[in-house]
Amino acid sequence: MWKKGIASAVLLVLIGLLAWNLFGPKEPSIGLEKGDQAPDFELKTLDGKTASLSNYRGKKVLLNFWATWCKPCRTEMPDLDAIRSENDQVEVLAVNLTTTEKSVKHVAAFTEELKLSFPILLDQKGIQARYQVLSYPTTYILDEKGRIMSVKHQMLTKKDIEKELDL
Repeated sequence: MWKKGIASAVLLVLIGLLAWNLFGPKEPSIGLEKGDQAPDFELKTLDGKTASLSNYRGKKVLLNFWATWCKPCRTEMPDLDAIRSENDQVEVLAVNLTTTEKSVKHVAAFTEELKLSFPILLDQKGIQARYQVLSYPTTYILDEKGRIMSVKHQMLTKKDIEKELDL
């Protein structure tokens, strides 16, 4: 009788653990698919500060991979800036493919010419490879918790972004 009681208790504990694993709260996996937690990173900004993706939790983030030599990238920059300026719950992080640029000064001149207000991150660490960026521009749209809502491998207009973010 005593052995049956122990066996029953062990069985109940195992069933409870199994149920917790199947139905308990889950953290999103880190990855690049819709619903995944976007991989965190830390990069220097054009103005010499350090920016980390996780610092922007609480806001929707447009994580934009771009270069000055990319015409569609250049075209979408004013719309990205307008979205950020008009919506305090949206942040734009523009990750520049710095290793493909003439110089950091060239990037600075471009951003000054357009009077961009969002952070320009200098990717000299290969973050674009970590995000499997193969074409430019590529934009990861993240929710307030840093999860991937969608990925766009094309130039975005203000109207496109407003639709994606339900603005």
